[in-house]
Amino acid sequence: MAVKIRLARRGRKKAATYDIVVADARAPRDGRFIEKIGTYNPQTNPATINYDADRAFYWMMTGAQPTDTVRAMLSYRGVLYRRHLQLGVDKGAITQEVADQRFSAWKDEKDAKIEGKRTGLDDAKATAKKAAFDAETKVKDNRAEVQRQKAAALLAANAPAPAAEEATEAPAEEATEAAAE
Repeated sequence: MAVKIRLARRGRKKAATYDIVVADARAPRDGRFIEKIGTYNPQTNPATINYDADRAFYWMMTGAQPTDTVRAMLSYRGVLYRRHLQLGVDKGAITQEVADQRFSAWKDEKDAKIEGKRTGLDDAKATAKKAAFDAETKVKDNRAEVQRQKAAALLAANAPAPAAEEATEAPAEEATEAAAE
């Protein structure tokens, strides 16, 4: 019996999540499986891969063949590298301690790289949010200034200047006084 490590689709339409399952190659995609070893959510950035590394390693060592997508995920998370090191131990090329040391160093470096990407994305999102807020504030201030200028212009147009009224009234009064004399 050929055993595959593959994805089984879950989730609603256009929002898929997947289970990482070990199944007989003849079983349907979403049908019967031997063991569920994890989940995969491609909707997040970076994609979320949760799985039982020991069970995935066990199935890889017993001969289960991963599909292309699952192979990429297992490679990304280090199961294939761990398998490679274990085969070297089995052949006698390296010791178990050296293999464990190499794998833990690789794992630490990979986790740091993943965390760096995650924090970089969070920082970029925060920067974009702040820039959008600043642009909105600038537009709001410009609108308020235009409104203030329009109100001042309207007030000035509706209320004539008092100095001009007094100047026109004074000669008129003199003219009426001169006519009365």
